[in-house]
Amino acid sequence: MSPTTFTFRPLDPLKDAELLHSWLTHPKAAFWMMQDARLEDVERAYMEIAADEHQQALLGLDDRGVPVFLMERYDPAHRELVGLYEPRPGDVGMHFLTPATDTPVHGFTRSVITAVMAHLFEDPAVQRVVVEPDVTNKAVHALNEAVGFVPEREIQKPEKKALLSFCTRQQFVAAAGVPA
Repeated sequence: MSPTTFTFRPLDPLKDAELLHSWLTHPKAAFWMMQDARLEDVERAYMEIAADEHQQALLGLDDRGVPVFLMERYDPAHRELVGLYEPRPGDVGMHFLTPATDTPVHGFTRSVITAVMAHLFEDPAVQRVVVEPDVTNKAVHALNEAVGFVPEREIQKPEKKALLSFCTRQQFVAAAGVPA
């Protein structure tokens, strides 16, 4: 599956809450720390994101227009990483989630993160993507490395110990082999 297979649309907190709830409460999504969330909790969380000028949630759609992953972008100078590193102009933070499936497709998650990164770098103001996955999430560390992220250091967030990592536009192009 090619990263260009995906399109993006803004997440609708009410319309998409049921789908998101099923994704976020699945054991595979444990790193999202919403295992016990009720539908109303998911609606509320994504309504807050929708109302926040420093965050955005998008659904990634397959070539049939079906939602197949979640992407969040945020301004790390105002959300998630405030006081934990020195943000630069052009930094954008990112989270993504591929839902659990009974029929995994080899390479799907890598094509998702590649599409997410390409989408972020479509904005000419974005110079560097910042991520802060849980230090124990080895699978996402490998995916991040595959698209050009370089770990800087471990940081302590209120909810987790995280691996602060960065990927510039040039690092992404070199690692993923796709234009940004």
